[in-house]
Amino acid sequence: MHEYRNRFDGLTARELFTKNHKKLIEDAENSTKGTATSCTVVGALIITMMFAAAFTVPGGNDGNTGLPLFLDHKLFNVFIVSDTISLVSSTSSVITFLGILTSRYAEDDFLKSLPTKMMIGLITLFFSISSMMIAFSCALIIMLDRKAWIITLSILFTSFPVILFVWSLFPLLIKIFLSTYRSGMFDKRKKKSNHDLNI
Repeated sequence: MHEYRNRFDGLTARELFTKNHKKLIEDAENSTKGTATSCTVVGALIITMMFAAAFTVPGGNDGNTGLPLFLDHKLFNVFIVSDTISLVSSTSSVITFLGILTSRYAEDDFLKSLPTKMMIGLITLFFSISSMMIAFSCALIIMLDRKAWIITLSILFTSFPVILFVWSLFPLLIKIFLSTYRSGMFDKRKKKSNHDLNI
């Protein structure tokens, strides 16, 4: 039946679907490209900052040995690990979004490929922003060791971008996941027909 052609227009079901949903494909492509472009810019900025932060460590370096002055500080290790996680995850996010931008945007790509890439890109971008804020907080705590009120205030303010990201993009992530992996109309129909056959 897939190759059966209608009598009045000579189109198969797939060709008729493509013809009737051409505008929907264009809108989905533009929306996907817009989101991927914006997130790519954010990821590239984070890569730049985290790469620079790795070489301009808090407190500076020893003039004789070149080693960081706070190398033995416990939070310095947290700073380095957070900086590394942020750099790696933002790089992964940019690569994923570049993969979306260079996609061919065929109909089949919108079923699993593009939504999965979008989810991976958003999740890695979230980890990148979160770890960047952790690295920033650690640097502040190292440099302002005895000024607790400044540290507390700074940590509260640094958590704001993470909350804002979750508030603005988490609903999109949930919608993409549900529309991609939740059982749809055709799965329910298939399960129902199999159940009828068993009866």
